[in-house]
Amino acid sequence: MDELIFFWLPGLVVFLFIAHKVKRRLELSRAKHPSLRGHSKWSRRIARLIPQFDYDSQRFFNSDGASDELIKKRQAGFEQLVTLLNEKSPKTIAFYNKLENSISDVAFTNAYRVPFPYRKYLKEHLKVGAMVEASKGVQVQDMDGNWSIDLTGSYGVNVFGYDFYKECMQRGYEKVKNLGPVLGPYHPLIKDNVEQLKKISGLNEVSFHMSGTEAVMQAVRLARYHTGKSHLVRLCGAYHGWWDGVQPGIGNQRKTNDVYTLSDMSERTLHVLNTRHDIACVLINPLQALHPNADAAGDAALLASDRSAHFDKTAYTVWLKKVREVCSRRSIVLIFDEVFTGFRLAYGGAQEYFDVQADLVTYGKTLGGGFPVGVVCGTHALMKRFKNDSPANVSFARGTFNSHPYVLASMNVFLNEIQKESYQQQYQQLDECWDSRVSELNKRFKQADVPVEIAHLSSIWTVLYTQPSRYNWMYQYYLKAEGISLSWVGSGRMIMSFNFTDDDFEQVMNCLIEAAKKMQRDGWWYQQTLLTNKAIKQEILKEMLTTKCPKLSALVNRKRTPLTEDNYD
Repeated sequence: MDELIFFWLPGLVVFLFIAHKVKRRLELSRAKHPSLRGHSKWSRRIARLIPQFDYDSQRFFNSDGASDELIKKRQAGFEQLVTLLNEKSPKTIAFYNKLENSISDVAFTNAYRVPFPYRKYLKEHLKVGAMVEASKGVQVQDMDGNWSIDLTGSYGVNVFGYDFYKECMQRGYEKVKNLGPVLGPYHPLIKDNVEQLKKISGLNEVSFHMSGTEAVMQAVRLARYHTGKSHLVRLCGAYHGWWDGVQPGIGNQRKTNDVYTLSDMSERTLHVLNTRHDIACVLINPLQALHPNADAAGDAALLASDRSAHFDKTAYTVWLKKVREVCSRRSIVLIFDEVFTGFRLAYGGAQEYFDVQADLVTYGKTLGGGFPVGVVCGTHALMKRFKNDSPANVSFARGTFNSHPYVLASMNVFLNEIQKESYQQQYQQLDECWDSRVSELNKRFKQADVPVEIAHLSSIWTVLYTQPSRYNWMYQYYLKAEGISLSWVGSGRMIMSFNFTDDDFEQVMNCLIEAAKKMQRDGWWYQQTLLTNKAIKQEILKEMLTTKCPKLSALVNRKRTPLTEDNYD
């Protein structure tokens, strides 16, 4: 009997150990979102398999089975659009497109304005130019002297209007013009910045950096340094800058094995946080409240009409409080990435808006008062970069231009200005203002009988399409023709600044509705029984397969059910 126990005991121990490991792995897998976004490694593998194919002139206008009559209507509308934009901004378009071979950002953004099968034909015939020479109020001016309404928000920098930031930059310059680019020593106004940031963040130490990405890098590094744990948790779809340490999916070529991408608003995620022992920090981008578990929307991914977004403040507040509670209990560092939401959702950012106190907070974009900046705020314990009992064990983070006097001076003007009563009143009325504006716009979309609606989180919008279509991405070009300036992600993200008056907003509504009417008039949206979002995606998958494996073409085409027009008004 003793011999049997001696023989089986090691095996039982090994079995229990393996069973425990398998159980933990299954719990982790179940906490991931079922989409490819939730599986970073698989998303990279599959991305490499997707072949490039381009639509010719016929397929460009007929990728949804439209009738000959409808194709002609689209072609005529397209030609009118091309002529209008070319005649309106010839200098801007020519200058911008000459930069494509010299500036990699231009080449990239030009390639990813629309779904890739359409881009070759579009780039040959419908060129755009993102060049500006002046700004005033809510408008920007291109090289041809055309003024357009700016809905780019300068990637989130422009919260209070360009005139506000021009003043911050000018007044900031006056504060430090006698110093010049002296780096290393601090200008005395840094003290005022630090005290204000401590008060706003609810934390007691600050470090300065040159971008939001750098600030996130530092926050994650400090969390790992002080916890001694290896893994970061990010939520599915969240963007935290281009550093590969927080971007484990598509766009990152490095193998990232110290990041868990888990489902947003999921009890299974909370279970993982509550049971694993290798998690150093949870990184939250509060902007995900607008589209939990989805990437930031862009028209390059607008293959059908299944883009979704909906903001529920109560539900997301409950979720963040649950995350806060489990992080506190498990000694996991909770990091709020407020590079985008800081000073936009509220004076105290998302922390104030959702009533949740983080352990570390990152800021950027608007805080520089028009200049590039990144900031980390945290507790004394987490911000310390060395250990008293281990002098060689440091968490190094320095940068040549950190605490640049011109940046700090513009920031100082920004921080002091937004304390004024007029700006504080704006913050108090934000939700009421933007909720009512978006509600009125959506009502007018319905009255105009166009398949468009807006989802929003405060002044941050995304356009949703309520009818299956392969051509929703065309909306950005009709908006441009109506005098709306968008970023390269098109209708996926529109960012409004707080200086939009009611009259300005009325003009925006008129432009958005008129653009939608013209797009509908030109036949890009039409109703057809067989044209569903599912059918559209199946068609695209067939095209990918036949491009990758040409021998499958005959078989796929034989089984393909043509989409025929069946209900067009």
